[in-house]
Amino acid sequence: MSDLSQIVKAYDIRAKVPEQWGEREAEALGAAFAQVLAEPDGPDTVIIAYDMRASSPVLAAAFAAGVRAEGMAVIDIGLGSTDLLYFASGTLDLPGAMFTASHNPADYNGIKMCRAGARPIGQDTGLAEIRDRAQALLDKGEATGVEVDVPAGERRDLLPAYAAHLRGLADLTGIRPLRVVVDAGNGMAGHTVPAVLGDAVLPALPLDIVPLYFELDGTFPNHEANPLDPANLVDLRAAVREHRADLGLAFDGDADRCFVVDERGEPVSPSAITALVATRELARHPGSTVIHNLITSRAVPEIVREAGGEPLRARVGHSFIKAEMARTNAIFGGEHSAHYYFRDFWFADTGMLAAMHVLAALGEQDRPLSELAGAFERYAASGEINSTVLDQAAKLAEVRRAYPQAEADDLDGLTLTFADGAWANLRPSNTEPLLRLNVEAPTADRMASLRDEVLAVVRG
Repeated sequence: MSDLSQIVKAYDIRAKVPEQWGEREAEALGAAFAQVLAEPDGPDTVIIAYDMRASSPVLAAAFAAGVRAEGMAVIDIGLGSTDLLYFASGTLDLPGAMFTASHNPADYNGIKMCRAGARPIGQDTGLAEIRDRAQALLDKGEATGVEVDVPAGERRDLLPAYAAHLRGLADLTGIRPLRVVVDAGNGMAGHTVPAVLGDAVLPALPLDIVPLYFELDGTFPNHEANPLDPANLVDLRAAVREHRADLGLAFDGDADRCFVVDERGEPVSPSAITALVATRELARHPGSTVIHNLITSRAVPEIVREAGGEPLRARVGHSFIKAEMARTNAIFGGEHSAHYYFRDFWFADTGMLAAMHVLAALGEQDRPLSELAGAFERYAASGEINSTVLDQAAKLAEVRRAYPQAEADDLDGLTLTFADGAWANLRPSNTEPLLRLNVEAPTADRMASLRDEVLAVVRG
């Protein structure tokens, strides 16, 4: 018996195929998605896109069968990145479903869902109801998972329109020539980068693109498409140095996140990218709100204020960021995980647009990226460190007691802020018995000392 509680996560659906889910579950989820969307004057069509994993078109087809069984039509935009699906949902004002497991290994797959206008669907905004309705259909045997072709319905190629839209948001035509190494990780950036940054569908830009692993291959033969892991940046860093490139870009599997390395092959922190892009957006929209999650560098709110903006601290996770952006009409939002959100992109995240802002900022002046980005790097950070903890609440309470001198808050896990500006955040994982630690301090020594102290309590 299928148990959808094991595959429906806080923000999306993600699990192993076929061990945990397959066509039957996808069909039931498609039907449940259509049921939840059904309302007077509601949408009558669902957009579907999928990534390069072998199971993606099969699962997408079964999902589409479930949607059609509920009387709704399907627009199939085919292979795409997650932000291409958001673009389709925004421009067509229709709900959508993206079949991808993002950066997860090859035997995983999943679905990211949104309402019309790319509005997010999470546990509290419809995903739990979709799960429960789909489970009821499975329990009653009403989802057969019969083998079908790729999603039937209207086929549309929106890649050229997506590329043109992004180029309209970040003009690269007048920048100095740049050599850019792009590591697509055999993921969907191999499909979208040639269209947006290359000359596959639009006139060429002053960019010399050096491609790494652009071949679409859901088995990830070169490395995992997870640039958050430093091991997956090794090839990009070497290629940037070998080709004497101005910078390198690394995308995850569904190409909604983008990591940046400078001309030395050194990673640029997502906090620095958040601050850089924020200053550019604030120059266009003075006084606007910028969202940052609570484990981005405290340099981000400082720089936003210096640029005349209003920083707003939010919980980690795209559903929280997007909700705060919509509530405050924020111009931009950034996370430590290299998710970047734009008001001009329906408050949705797009790594491609963030990359284009970096290219524009670099190409509009003569300094190297290391010097440009260095202006946004003010503090020493630990990066995220995971510890296995069975009783997360008890351990958080123990850490709080260990630091009575610190200011504590509970916006997302436990954040301890010290008089010298150092801070530490411990967040429980939603899906695993883990505590995730992030530490930042004015100096590397202070950061290392605080990091080791907290870890000693967590792992003691």
